[in-house]
Amino acid sequence: MSKHETFMHQALSLAKKAKGFTHPNPLVGCVIVKNNRVIAKGYHEYFGGFHAEVNALLQAKEKAKKATMYVTLEPCDHYGKTPPCTEAIIKAGIKQVVVAMKDPNPLNNGKGISRLKKSGIDVLTGVCEKKAVALNRPFIKYINKKMPYVTVKIAQSLDGKIATSTGDSKWITNEKSRLYVQRLRADSDVVLTGINTIIEDDACLLPRIRTKKNPVRVILDTHLRIPLKAKIIKTVKLSDVIIFTSSSCDPKKKVILQKKGVKIISAKTKNKRIDIKDVLKNLGQLGFLDILVEAGSEVVGSFLDEKQIDKVMFFISPKIIAGKNAVTSIGGNGVKKVSRAVSLTDIKQTSFDSDLLVEGFLN
Repeated sequence: MSKHETFMHQALSLAKKAKGFTHPNPLVGCVIVKNNRVIAKGYHEYFGGFHAEVNALLQAKEKAKKATMYVTLEPCDHYGKTPPCTEAIIKAGIKQVVVAMKDPNPLNNGKGISRLKKSGIDVLTGVCEKKAVALNRPFIKYINKKMPYVTVKIAQSLDGKIATSTGDSKWITNEKSRLYVQRLRADSDVVLTGINTIIEDDACLLPRIRTKKNPVRVILDTHLRIPLKAKIIKTVKLSDVIIFTSSSCDPKKKVILQKKGVKIISAKTKNKRIDIKDVLKNLGQLGFLDILVEAGSEVVGSFLDEKQIDKVMFFISPKIIAGKNAVTSIGGNGVKKVSRAVSLTDIKQTSFDSDLLVEGFLN
């Protein structure tokens, strides 16, 4: 590993610390180095706060002069919630800026690099670029499509079942797998499920670990069937709850839920179900970058049928449930020929004792 890669890895690690706090902004980390020694570190901690470069410069102070800055994303050269980072970098006297990836935002997209070069700063780009792109996949999709990045999590038996024929599903996977899922929830902007999961499991969707923030919880409920005494309604003060329903829902129940603090959004319907694409469009307009889908077979099937899944995470337990009436992990229409089955790329496997996590990206 080269010197540049070593310091950029540190910057990438810093960026990850803000997962779930920066939407709709990207995750960015920064390290300032002088005489081959790190003199300052910073990352974009939350939306509206100082950017990574500024946080690092505030720590470095006058030591930043003639130092090298490593930053995971091209410094901004436009005014947003904060002034351009390029101005702060130039003013601090940084001699070299090493950038992992160019900013995909059209407002910047090369302008920051150009501004730094014009000011006489040496700029090196593309160091650990693939890792930086992987870190900010949700931001890249949001910038290009104004839609959030969708990760589907499934906990299933070896034979692809998520519940028995009686609906029993606790617990298919082991404790280590479930603990990892709690961290996934905490790191997500949104956790989304269907109304059947709420009715059958009384799911709360809050991370069952200590965390600095809770994700927004989203429910797809075409006919507004949600029980008023559901745990998710009782815990609305702990994190926002959004219900997507149809325009034909019960107006009286809608008012009651709104008084309890629930946000109700009327969405388009498709085949008598909430239109997945319309939901994602609305969530994008609200500024959410990534969604963790923890739902039943039919909701997951709808996301797959509509080609709206970016990543899947299958937690597979070495148990066999069997039964033709047991619930399979993905419903929907599916494909009619194996040749048209959905393929995954960049597949990764992780063991949690006897459980196996298989994750990959959909083309």
